[in-house]
Amino acid sequence: MLRKRGLQIDDRAWAESFLQRFNYYRLSGYWYPLLKFNPKNGVATEKFIDGASLELVAALYEFDERLRYGIFRELDRVEMAVRAMLGYELGRIAPLIHLVPEHLGPQARQRQRDRKSRYEVWREKYDSALRGSKEDFVGHHRRKYQGEMPIWAAVEIMDWGMISHLYGMSPGLARNRMAERCGLSAPQLESWLKSLNVLRNLAAHHARMFNRVYDLKPKLNDDVRLTPIAGAMNKVFGQLSLIQYLHRQLGLSRAEHLPSLMATYPVNALVPLSRTGAPAQWEELALWAR
Repeated sequence: MLRKRGLQIDDRAWAESFLQRFNYYRLSGYWYPLLKFNPKNGVATEKFIDGASLELVAALYEFDERLRYGIFRELDRVEMAVRAMLGYELGRIAPLIHLVPEHLGPQARQRQRDRKSRYEVWREKYDSALRGSKEDFVGHHRRKYQGEMPIWAAVEIMDWGMISHLYGMSPGLARNRMAERCGLSAPQLESWLKSLNVLRNLAAHHARMFNRVYDLKPKLNDDVRLTPIAGAMNKVFGQLSLIQYLHRQLGLSRAEHLPSLMATYPVNALVPLSRTGAPAQWEELALWAR
């Protein structure tokens, strides 16, 4: 059927094996850029453009798979660093600050559509995580302190979303201290954490990453390293540049993994690397040079 629609398939046996391993509709997201579009209404047709091949579809899929794993790997270090900073800065104010909304910033008392405060929504998720945790240190605090853990321990059971929301509700002093270490303002860092949370969730759900348009556009500072990619924040290259920035700014690594990964993008004229938002000579940019 794909051949009849114009998709080049040179090795039938390999093609059958490949198509059996992956859901047809999952792969359709990777051959969508290879479809012909109706010039009158801009709607995709069933026909493929000249030169489209299943081998290219497979190469794009495999790159995207590597990209998802790479995002997890690099965001893991960012998450650990943000978690540690948040636990430390909030702990300097009060060990149990996360259990007393009056000690948090005014954002904690903002009402949601269901009339619950932002803190109440967050607290429900925290209490659920606390009940479900099997960690030894959590059991110790349950037995000895009725489950009241100091913030520097509590952050260890929070996922990225909870960390991001707690940062948003934190007192200005803690927010500013954390943001300063990242070379950002507090609103900028909050927007970065939200964007990277979305990126991480998409990777976790095996979503297509490489040519996706991202709805959240993080607020940037005036760092000259970010200037060349300011217009690509709704593409994956822009999102990855945030990770590159934080790895370098916080000294998390030499920031070489993502550049090496991007260099494996399949060279082709039909779906070029620019679809990721990467500019020409991207590898020479300050955040990406190895």
